[in-house]
Amino acid sequence: MPIRNPSDLKSLIKKGERLLGLDVGTKTIGMALSDTRLIVATPLDTVRRTRFRDDVKRLQAEIDRHGVGGLVVGLPLSLDGSEGPRAQGVRQFAQNLLAHRDLPLAFWDERLSTAAVERQMIAADLSRKRRGEIIDRVAAAYILQGLLDRLAQPQGEN
Repeated sequence: MPIRNPSDLKSLIKKGERLLGLDVGTKTIGMALSDTRLIVATPLDTVRRTRFRDDVKRLQAEIDRHGVGGLVVGLPLSLDGSEGPRAQGVRQFAQNLLAHRDLPLAFWDERLSTAAVERQMIAADLSRKRRGEIIDRVAAAYILQGLLDRLAQPQGEN
């Protein structure tokens, strides 16, 4: 399935299916899951990246386990909105993933998501160790929640 406009995701998944949010990094992939009503994103887990084949197996297992009907992948744009090497790498990862699993996929701007999440965790007085353990999955939830909030807006609003 081709990469979609984020606003189209809701109409492309079946009732009762969830969206899986991914924060794809070079060492880890943070995962977050929506509820079946597509209102709330919840941090799920973090995959320590190894070989692509193994990463895909793990993602497919989560997709099957949780009834996922679509994917939301954070796109790491530069502050000026341009795409650098990291964004190109994430796009390639998404294309490779779609070759293994035919699901609707949309990218969502993830600029400053990790920084925003880390500020919240520091304000909550989480230790550096605990922040390191959960930051990727919480960033994935932040990304996914941004898209869910957009889907909740009436058509025509930004």
